[in-house]
Amino acid sequence: MRLVRQTDSFRSRVRGTAKPARMALTLLTATALATACSAPAPKDTEPAAGQQAAAELRQEQRAHAAAVKRWGLEKAPLPAPPAPARKPHIPTRDGFEVDDHDGLPPVFTTIPTKDKVVFLTIDDGAEKDPAFLRMMRELKIPYTAFLSDYLVKEDYGYFGRMGADGVSLNNHTLHHRFMPGLSYAAQKREICGMQDVIEKRYGKRPTLFRPPYGNYNEDTLRAAKACGIKAAPLWNEEVFVDRWEYREWDRDLRPGDIVLSHFRGKEDWKGTMPDMVRRFLKLITDKGYAVARLEDYL
Repeated sequence: MRLVRQTDSFRSRVRGTAKPARMALTLLTATALATACSAPAPKDTEPAAGQQAAAELRQEQRAHAAAVKRWGLEKAPLPAPPAPARKPHIPTRDGFEVDDHDGLPPVFTTIPTKDKVVFLTIDDGAEKDPAFLRMMRELKIPYTAFLSDYLVKEDYGYFGRMGADGVSLNNHTLHHRFMPGLSYAAQKREICGMQDVIEKRYGKRPTLFRPPYGNYNEDTLRAAKACGIKAAPLWNEEVFVDRWEYREWDRDLRPGDIVLSHFRGKEDWKGTMPDMVRRFLKLITDKGYAVARLEDYL
């Protein structure tokens, strides 16, 4: 509210009643200010905001239902629960330790959680299917990528678009070699070299590393730690276009399981990456699991 100062000529014309007038004006002004400052917001502000949020939610739900139909899913994927407020402690899995594992990155196949979730991880970078990016974006399916430079360098931009969608891009070495067959120095070049590539191309140095073929020794983990790696997730299941493979004897999912797949297409598989995603989502949805973001639990 803007107050207008009265002029001397006006005061001279009402000199006889100046004090009462000023007092009345002061009281009116104070009352007006108090009323303006304490007045509640218009009654329809909150309902309007709620209506807008509800409309946006309905629009998002319709778009998701359309994406489910467009990508040929029998059922809509289940929503993941909120990320845990406290991250679980993740030790190295029994039997996966190296001789002197204390202080080295943990190696694990499952996240300790009671949440009925699994985590999708995809390795190397051979296939660069634009339809896969659209499918995962439209369905809002989280996944984690482990990249090897000898394949990624064919199209750095493809994986840049993946990173722009919020996918974590991690280390799978420069050349995907059998790590235990290399010296410590050679392993360090493979891991640190890929750290440098990802940082240069995508702006962030990874903290996750997956050894090629899942093979490693103490030198691998020592080199990984020296390169800034904090954890080495492996996997408990692997999904292909036409089948699943399991690490456990009962061939079943468990809460917190890490699932492996690869960037592959018809040259290597009997189908496409979207075909693989459909198989993956069908099984986990039928079993009542959701896909969660691995990094939310680490």
